Amino acid sequence: MIMDNSRIYRVADLPFRVSGGGETFLPDSLINMKPFVSGLRPEEEPLFSLDLVHGPLPVPSGSLLYRTDDGPLFPEISLYRNADGSIASRTSPLPGRPEAMELTMSPDFGKARLILPGKDDAFAFNNALMLLFTFASAKMGALEMHSSVVVNGGKGFLFLGKSGTGKSTHSGLWLKHIPGTWLLNDDNPVLRLMPDGEVRVFGSPWSGKTPCYKALSAPAGAVVRLSQAPYNKIERLTGVRAYASLMASASSFRPFSELADHWHNTLEAMTGAVPCYHLECLPDEEAAHLCYNTVVNG
Repeated sequence: MIMDNSRIYRVADLPFRVSGGGETFLPDSLINMKPFVSGLRPEEEPLFSLDLVHGPLPVPSGSLLYRTDDGPLFPEISLYRNADGSIASRTSPLPGRPEAMELTMSPDFGKARLILPGKDDAFAFNNALMLLFTFASAKMGALEMHSSVVVNGGKGFLFLGKSGTGKSTHSGLWLKHIPGTWLLNDDNPVLRLMPDGEVRVFGSPWSGKTPCYKALSAPAGAVVRLSQAPYNKIERLTGVRAYASLMASASSFRPFSELADHWHNTLEAMTGAVPCYHLECLPDEEAAHLCYNTVVNG
């Protein structure tokens, strides 16, 4: 019996295909992927196609382009460029641990092959898919944002900041103290500049430690960068400061000059279309009301 190991998923209204994997299809066992199962609309083509293969990892053969250095508690990603122009990514769950996958992407990121050696497969698949989506969607005005996002009054509000700043805590304060608030994503939503110029924030299959996987979206109401402080104060960011605030939390990789123009143009358009703020705050109810009253009521 031939297994139909092929699915179409849709994230940020961008469809992509995942196939392969032998007798079992790994994404079917992952709860974060289920809400994003989709189909293709008439005359629609997938953003990319990803083929899954289970087996040992080959020895890296390309030239090293980039290696992340986010600290001992974060995955380590190494990127290589092969002689044929394709890009290979290898990821370890933590620095010093064995590599969990190899993802090889065509020069235009339209086709990719993921080799899974059988350990940490769920982690490896999600890491590879996030990376591939980041690259392939750059030309479509999409940015994965390291942020927590809530929806209130039909609009999405993104809270940015370094790890440990209190993004999830501030979202929790809105959920507790601001009526009508609900959580869209708690770690990696997708902010997208739509073809008509609207900026929308989308839920994604990647939400960090919080299992919040919603195939929903809302117009972006505001972006708020958080800083811990012994007081509550908020200010509007404009121009270069707004651009820098967004860029600092957007998933992008500097070695890829072929994608840099796409990311720059998207960020520039977003900073002109979405209000950006900096909130210095305590983790308290007053901070949530100050933020809400400013970004919602002006």
